[in-house]
Amino acid sequence: MKWKPKTCKVETLGCKVNQYESQYFREMLELNGVVEALDNETPDLCIINTCTVTHDADAKGRTLIRKIHSRNPNTKILVTGCYAERDPKSIANIDGVSSVIGNKESFLSSLAEFGIDQRPLNITRFDDHQRAFVKVQDGCLLNCSYCIIPSVRPALISRKPELILAEIADLQLSGYQEIVLTGIHLGHYGIDLSKGKEKSEWCRLWHLLEKISLRFPNLRIRLSSIEAAEARDDLIEVMKTHPLVAPHFHLCLQSGSDEILRQMRRRYSRQGFIDRCERISSALDRPGFSTDIIIGFPGETDADFESTCELAQKIGFFKMHLFPYSPREGTPAASLKDPVPAPVKLQRRKILEQIEQENLQKYQQRLLGINEHILVESKSVKRSGWVEGTSSRGIRVMLPGMIEAVRRKMIPVKITGIYQGMLEAEPLPYQETDEIILLPAKQRMPLALISV
Repeated sequence: MKWKPKTCKVETLGCKVNQYESQYFREMLELNGVVEALDNETPDLCIINTCTVTHDADAKGRTLIRKIHSRNPNTKILVTGCYAERDPKSIANIDGVSSVIGNKESFLSSLAEFGIDQRPLNITRFDDHQRAFVKVQDGCLLNCSYCIIPSVRPALISRKPELILAEIADLQLSGYQEIVLTGIHLGHYGIDLSKGKEKSEWCRLWHLLEKISLRFPNLRIRLSSIEAAEARDDLIEVMKTHPLVAPHFHLCLQSGSDEILRQMRRRYSRQGFIDRCERISSALDRPGFSTDIIIGFPGETDADFESTCELAQKIGFFKMHLFPYSPREGTPAASLKDPVPAPVKLQRRKILEQIEQENLQKYQQRLLGINEHILVESKSVKRSGWVEGTSSRGIRVMLPGMIEAVRRKMIPVKITGIYQGMLEAEPLPYQETDEIILLPAKQRMPLALISV
């Protein structure tokens, strides 16, 4: 008779795709009668979903494995994810590891040896989140010189629209009012589904976005991260037509220098990136821009870095994820000469952080006085009797309220000011025009519970 665990823990490192896949693991375990262990319980089984985007990510994975084994020496530890796919042997040599299977499909199949063989069609909730991530595709076709991910997730696979729509329907029934579409390379959604078909039969990201918007007119839909080249006119037109598609673009810049972009094997020029952002800004009302930037790529001169700073200021990124470059074994960039010294990277990071803060302040000023819809996520840490959430443009906003009453609710507000560096807003009375955004009347929260 197969040994079957009664309790399990799922630990996750890395991106939104990993977080989605871990949620799927949880619901698969539950479907097979395995419950999640409480914090003070020793689980029979622990699944660790790893990341390998940097050496630090690998180190975090090893540390987590050792920590769990030290605390729970009798727990069977299964390791999956990108690190497990890239270097299974080194993980297998860590004390306490029972099995290492990187590929998701192989991993799911391997759970059958533990009596876990029934699979859910999709996820129905997103634990510990007020918005739900929906993975729509996997794999990346690019060959950026610094990135290891295409080697561990090379197969381009897009989910069929009907499966995505069914999953979103279940999440809506669970009370989620914002869905974040995510993937390893979101802009590549549908390339495989459209290959060999007439253009009229394609199903690319903008087609999917329109299908979702038409099917779920009272849900806010957000894109996680895309390339500037993929924020094409077709996509912008769908966002312009359907106001519940969040006007927030996380466009991966990495560098503002044409020479560094060439060394990175990126697919755009500095001017091309600027042109795309300007087209977005002319089509949509005050869209929000955020980005990723790699600091200190080999050979990055002061002039190269200055180009990045100038571009960041010009676009006005209100949020920048800043990554000091570290060579990744197995990537072409790992062999590049002329490394940037660590103290220089640190100083450049500080400069970009200051630009980010200035950009945020300027963007906040531009949003004063507008009406918005805020997805409430948490109790405010800045102000007693207030809650915090995210606007359609991706920026944080606080408003008066009781978290128990409005958590995960979409609240219509007017942006009224700035308090301790965060936008503040006042709830607006419900209007019939909010019908497409707020829940049906029987599920709406009375304004008396929203305001304090």
